[in-house]
Amino acid sequence: MVDGVKQRGLRVNNSAAVLQAAIDGHGVALARSILAHDDLAAGRLVRLFPEISVAAALAYFVVYRPERASLPRLVAFRDWLFEEAAQPRP
Repeated sequence: MVDGVKQRGLRVNNSAAVLQAAIDGHGVALARSILAHDDLAAGRLVRLFPEISVAAALAYFVVYRPERASLPRLVAFRDWLFEEAAQPRP
């Protein structure tokens, strides 16, 4: 539990393993752009938000398997992430 909320799903704390889990169809990965580059170029993964690009020393991409784009839980996660990112922060 984190802050009283039961956590579900796969949790991986190794960058290469996170990308491999996404390639294997186990969900969405938050990955450093430099680490995801080859998998994106090869079509093994696609960016969740390709229209958003921010120049930053530590850029991250949210990536997933191309054929999972219309999966309801992926769509829900994407919509939630957009809503969260749009919220004003103190």
